[in-house]
Amino acid sequence: MQEHEFSRIERAPAYRLVYDAIEREILSGRLRVGDPLPAELQLAEQFGVNRSTVREGIRLLEQSGLVERDGGKRPRISLPHYLDLASSASRALILHSVTFRELWEASMVLEPAIAESAAHHVDDAGLAELHENIDAMEANVQSFEGGAEADTDAFVQLDRGFHEILAKVGGNRVLALAHEPVTSLFIPTGQIILRRLKTYRRVLEAHRHIYNCLKDKDAVKARTWMHRHMDDFRRAYELTELAWDAPLDAVSLGMTQAAPHR
Repeated sequence: MQEHEFSRIERAPAYRLVYDAIEREILSGRLRVGDPLPAELQLAEQFGVNRSTVREGIRLLEQSGLVERDGGKRPRISLPHYLDLASSASRALILHSVTFRELWEASMVLEPAIAESAAHHVDDAGLAELHENIDAMEANVQSFEGGAEADTDAFVQLDRGFHEILAKVGGNRVLALAHEPVTSLFIPTGQIILRRLKTYRRVLEAHRHIYNCLKDKDAVKARTWMHRHMDDFRRAYELTELAWDAPLDAVSLGMTQAAPHR
């Protein structure tokens, strides 16, 4: 009988163990936002490591957004900004070779739910912010339609901004946190589609319809229009003849083509 062979156990570096220990205290609630960390010397004695190891562990906590420094003062526990979390999630999705199909399927769950929630919770300030975004997008489109070179990057940022405002005014932080990495990964694809198909006005009009639904507090129509908007994005993607199941990192470079129709 052949004996099973085990892989060697990888030892985590000491600074990572320091990071993990402090992170557990934060997640358990024993260290709260605003609490100062103990002094480096005290932590070194408690963990049985040298100060440079503690310092490296704290640096990793700072990079994660779990700890922040105020000048030369002792580091304090902080709340990571959702954009920092989103960028980490986006990188993870790329590294896992997520495809456009998977991204779009997730967006078809998230975006209509966010639009519906926004219709229930939007206030005058949120409507004003959305209106300002639509006005800026209208100016961008009019400039393009008037013969100027299309500012696709600016348009895409306005498009992203519109969806971010919806997520914010929806009042559900879980939806907002889940939404941000998905939106970020759509950006390269959106730039490809706009440059090839020139669908600037179509996107703008979809946003205007969604805004009117929110203004009327019509959650059902808001969900329906967002569903149409995201499905329109899928059809535009297919018209570019990019591969539906290609990894997003390849799609962002415009290097993948869908298999020809037979």
